[in-house]
Amino acid sequence: MDKETCLKKLGYVGVLAFATVDKSNKPQVRNISAIHIENEKIYFFTARGKNFCRELLSNENVQILGYTKYKEMIRVSGKAIPVSDSEQKKYIDIIFSEQPYLYNVYPDNTNEIGIIFVIENMEIEYFNLGVNPIFRECYTTGKAEITEKGYYISDLCISCGKCAKNCPQRCIEQGEPYKIQQEHCLHCGNCFEKCPVSAVIRK
Repeated sequence: MDKETCLKKLGYVGVLAFATVDKSNKPQVRNISAIHIENEKIYFFTARGKNFCRELLSNENVQILGYTKYKEMIRVSGKAIPVSDSEQKKYIDIIFSEQPYLYNVYPDNTNEIGIIFVIENMEIEYFNLGVNPIFRECYTTGKAEITEKGYYISDLCISCGKCAKNCPQRCIEQGEPYKIQQEHCLHCGNCFEKCPVSAVIRK
């Protein structure tokens, strides 16, 4: 897997869940299909009067989730920024040509109420539940950085093997200390709870 394939898969999914935070710090989620992906950037359309737009203008942090029929989860975290005024019409026209149903929603020239946002510095998380063991990996575009998650086993490990015995994905290798195969880790925390000497550390 790689970031280019992840973005292509998001395009195939078509309708993506966008998560934002409103002015009361309450989470908000909506499905968006008015999307265009190119050059490792995600462009999307919304109307200026919508709460979604106001949330993005006041807090540009956004998270996107797509889920494929193959049990793949692709999550994008980044900042949504309005494209320049000179490019607004260009990307409105591109998105409407790729999603013709939008002409029914915004007929004639009413799409002028729209605004195009772009996400270019992204952290992309790929998580496949459809294989055994499960597979996960992270990628970035632009200047984004990977946020460390999950667990690792410290030098406090006494090599008792309880973590490996209780791992549902059997992704812990024997050693001194034992080692978690991060690309197969479920992040369930069972090793963390079962370790008798607190050698497993949450990242």
